[in-house]
Amino acid sequence: MKKIILFVMLAVAGITASNAQTTKKTKVAKVEGAGMVFETETIDYGTIAHNADGKREFVFVNNGTKPLIITSAQGSCGCTVPTSPKEPIAPGSKGVIGVKYATDRVGAFTKTVTISSNAEGQPTKVLTIKGTVLPDPVKS
Repeated sequence: MKKIILFVMLAVAGITASNAQTTKKTKVAKVEGAGMVFETETIDYGTIAHNADGKREFVFVNNGTKPLIITSAQGSCGCTVPTSPKEPIAPGSKGVIGVKYATDRVGAFTKTVTISSNAEGQPTKVLTIKGTVLPDPVKS
């Protein structure tokens, strides 16, 4: 009987501990004015095939109290083409910065996308993409 009670107590403790870990949410600090917090500031394409799909997305949230307006998004070269929302992002809402890398260029790459906005304390934000494009396989 003692073993059964011990087993039940351990099972309840284990379930409670595992549920406690999954319900934690990361709190994003609120800022006065417009804000911009990215889920990640670097996208690693890894190793991809020549002419593979080069589209990726940077997801962000406006953690401020005023609408976020993105005024420009520029790639560090012609091979990196970003897209950004044209409409203001409301406080608490998510937005997406799209980026397309030209995967017709073989080899390792590290490129940046510079975002200009009305975000309080960070009017410009630099995001990074990196990876390696493999050459076409040799045909025998």
